[in-house]
Order: sequence, then C-alpha cells, then structure tokens
Amino acid sequence: MIDNAGQPDDTASMRVDDFDFDLPDDLIALRPLAERDTARLLVVEAQADPAVRDAGFRDLPSELRAGDLLVFNDTKVLPVALSGQRVRGDSSVAVPANLIRRIDAARWQAFARPGRRLAIGDTITFAASIADGAAEPLSATVETKAGDGTIVLAFDRSAADLDAAVASVGAMPLPPYIANRRPADAADHTQYQTVYARADGAVAAPTAGLHFTEEMFARLEAAGIARAWLTLHVGAGTFLPVKTDTVADHDMHAEFGEIGADAVAAIAETKARGGRVIAVGTTSLRLLEAAAAAAGTLRPFAGETDIFITPGFKFRVADMLITNFHLPRSTLFMLVSAFAGYDLMRHAYAHAISARYRFYSYGDSSLLALDPDARAP
Repeated sequence: MIDNAGQPDDTASMRVDDFDFDLPDDLIALRPLAERDTARLLVVEAQADPAVRDAGFRDLPSELRAGDLLVFNDTKVLPVALSGQRVRGDSSVAVPANLIRRIDAARWQAFARPGRRLAIGDTITFAASIADGAAEPLSATVETKAGDGTIVLAFDRSAADLDAAVASVGAMPLPPYIANRRPADAADHTQYQTVYARADGAVAAPTAGLHFTEEMFARLEAAGIARAWLTLHVGAGTFLPVKTDTVADHDMHAEFGEIGADAVAAIAETKARGGRVIAVGTTSLRLLEAAAAAAGTLRPFAGETDIFITPGFKFRVADMLITNFHLPRSTLFMLVSAFAGYDLMRHAYAHAISARYRFYSYGDSSLLALDPDARAP
C-alpha cells in the first residue's frame, strides 16, 4: 500500500524514493479485457467531493461535457521485438533484440540480451524473411555498443525492404513487466494497438488509447465531445527505470512528435468557447506541453522532445488527462503527480490498489483533472 508521505518541500531536490509504492504482482495486467471499453475508470479531481471515485470507462461520455476536446496520439506500434541467433564461427547463441530507434534507412539502435555476449562485428541472424518471396534470413551486424546497454545494428537491407522484413519476423514489443512474464503472441498484434493507429513509428503503445472503440467514438460524438490528433512516436525510454537517486539527475530519451495546424486550431477554439482539453495519454500530454513551452503558446510543432514533467511544472494546455496506472518510481508516476497533485495521486493510487484496479499497459484507466496550482498563469 502507498504511504502518503507528503510532497517534499523543494521539488528541485525530490528523490526518486518519493515516488515509490508497493504494488502486488497480481494487479499487473498481463492481458487486456475481452472488450476494450469495459475497463474501470478512476476519476480524480482535487476540487470535487469526493476527490477520488470509481466509475467505468464506458461512463466517459457522461464524465465529460459537450464542447470538450479529446486529443489523441495516432502513432502506430511497429513489431520490433526480434528473436535472433548470434553467429560467431561455428557457434551461435540466442539473442532477443528490441529495436528502439531508427538511425537511418538500414540501421537501428536496439536493446539486445545478453549484451555481454555480443561484440562489435558479430552477426545476428533473425527468423527467415518471407516478405521478399525468398527464404533469405534477415541479418544484421553489431556496429557499436554503448554503456547504457544499447547496440547499433546495421541490417543487410534498407528502407522499405527492411520494413517489410521486420514486419514479417517481428513481434509486438510488450513492455518488460509483461514480456518478462509471458511471450508476445498473435493476439498482441491487435490488442497492443489503438483502433485509430495510423502513423508508423512507435516502439511502445500509447496505452491510454487502448480503451477506445468505434462505438465509444460514436457515443462521444453524440455527446458533443470533439476529437483532435497529434503524433508522438513513443520510444522505449518510457519503460526505462530511473536509476538516479534524485529526480533532477534523470535524463529523458528524446522522441519525435508532430502537432498540425488543425489540432492547434481545434484546441484554440475549444479554449475560446470555455471547453476543456483532455489529453488522451501521457504521450499526448507531453507533446502538447512541450510544444506550448517551446513557443510560449501552442503552435504547430514537428521535432524531438525530451520534456521531463515533475511536480512544480506549470501546464499551459491540458485541463484533464486520461491515463492508465503507472510503475512506482517511474517518470510517468512523477508526471501524474505533477498534473493532479502529489498528495492526491498518492491517495488515488492507494485507493486503486485497495480496490484492486488493474495496473499498467493492459490495465484499467483513470481520468485526472489538473490541479489548479499546477496551471500556468
């Protein structure tokens, strides 16, 4: 259970331990529910009474108001979890590799296990590719190794040919807290993907969006709730553990994002008529706030962001946030603590654990209102 320790006085010196809590293993959801929109929904709002209450995701249209705007991340997850064999002379050893960032047409940065068994110049052969109509294996050479455990793989094909080969042999890159407990399978190809995914490029899903269905979209539209779209290609950094003792010492990985003029206009119009902007997922929230912070106000944006949102951050765009439940000591628990309030989120997570909400990517959802003290002047 989470101990409500109270927020440290100086957020600049906050410790990662301040965001720790005990989570029973059996609350980690290894599979999604059979119907996406049947998840539970924890509603959290500091100015409401009670501030934390239970609902269902299908209640979302009645939890919002006509004139509100939902902002979705339309990135599409690539099947970049590869199973390979390191070939060195006459010997080989199994090497699972997760591609995490494309460098150019033929090279990817990747996590490979066990990294200590790999040397620069090694060849890794992956399952046979059928995409080009031949039985040729997909292979790559270890070009570099880094101190953070990543490697650079130079593949034997490039551009569209490489994309097709990876798609033919790859599995969905489930987060470690699922992948360490079960292998990815065919069901994950649809279940670990939002129904509205369309922009190839993510190596992790924007999981808050997994609960939405076409039926839910129809109900939201009937309730007068609009939609806008942006793209943030979620990177593996979202799952990397925070290894520093203090929050300020943690370095975020950069991710590419894009907000078009249509989304910016929809947000401005919503604000002008008194509607609320609801970010669907921490990925949408981070890109909205990064773009607004860069320009002083929200404008079209295309580029990389490594924004790190912690308590003390002042939000310019989002009024509410839809998000799943996050890891202890994670940057995402830090983010929701910044958004809705540190003490309130500790209380909310304690309630979620006591009420046996399902946690993480395939788990239940929450609807958070912005802490008034966290709004930019």
